[in-house]
Amino acid sequence: MADGTDILKALNEEMDRPYTFMHICGTHEAAIAHAGLRSILPDGLKIVMGPGCPVCITPQGEIDAAIDLAEKGCIIATYGDLIRVPGTKGSLEEYGKNDVRVVQGVHKAVEIAEKTDREVVFISVGFETTAPTVAATILQEPPENFSILSCHRFVPPAMKYLLEQGEAKLDGFLLPGHVCVVAGYEEYEQFPVPQVVGGFEPEDILLGLLMLVKQVKEGRAEVENAYPRAVSREGNPKAMQMMYEVFETCDVEWRGFPVIPGSGLRLKEKYAAYDAQKKFGIEIKHVEKHSACICDRVLRGVADPSDCKLFGKACTPRKPVGPCMVSHEGACKIWALYHQKKY
Repeated sequence: MADGTDILKALNEEMDRPYTFMHICGTHEAAIAHAGLRSILPDGLKIVMGPGCPVCITPQGEIDAAIDLAEKGCIIATYGDLIRVPGTKGSLEEYGKNDVRVVQGVHKAVEIAEKTDREVVFISVGFETTAPTVAATILQEPPENFSILSCHRFVPPAMKYLLEQGEAKLDGFLLPGHVCVVAGYEEYEQFPVPQVVGGFEPEDILLGLLMLVKQVKEGRAEVENAYPRAVSREGNPKAMQMMYEVFETCDVEWRGFPVIPGSGLRLKEKYAAYDAQKKFGIEIKHVEKHSACICDRVLRGVADPSDCKLFGKACTPRKPVGPCMVSHEGACKIWALYHQKKY
């Protein structure tokens, strides 16, 4: 890979008009902010955030469903970020008295189930990166007192929605490197827009942006791979095969989005015994937004965190109002930690 200085010089030379590109990965946002990349980008080149944080796009209705399970006496196990996301009645963290536990992964939730007679529910969030690990666990036939509340999402349908709406006026996408390691990028070739799979070092991101600008200028709309040391077109077929063995796609709501067809993953009927929603008769309801928080607009790439009147005031990492200020992959928390401003 060329030196970052050389890539930046080439990027400046290629600029001929304003460009707006979207990344769909919270780790990209963290890398961009940590390296201060926005401060050195050419004038007119803007990177906006998309729905790339799995905790952030989990809607209130799913948080409420998790709380309902806690109130039924289940041991709730999930990732640390998720327990602080506010639902209608508060967050899972506030229901700690009902036995809500932070775990590093689904295997730790299974270990809890193996040591108790109580029901254990893993609140399972994530994109194609984490769904295969959950699928592998289900295939190993965990204890009968174990189940999951599937809050998994599939990235390509969300991209399709963003392109159809045209709300963010995008010139192209920096594709999520972590997701593409597992899922590959063949699925993204359906979209008639410039796309580049990007890594996470500053040079990776600058190279991805340079390749995107060149695609637009040359009138090309294809998927290019700027992260070949980790990503291939086919991804990890074995992981994806396991995912589709256990899960099937379904229509599901994302926070900040309506119901997006085929964008969720639910357990197949064959594995219904591990489906907490069916096992405990839990309903996931749509919840109307009644807050000044603009996480929904940040996730659609039409607003920056600093556009929110709550940012850094009523809403801080210590006292988050919205999910984007909760997660380590959330744009608002990242901007607050790295003292980002509007560019």
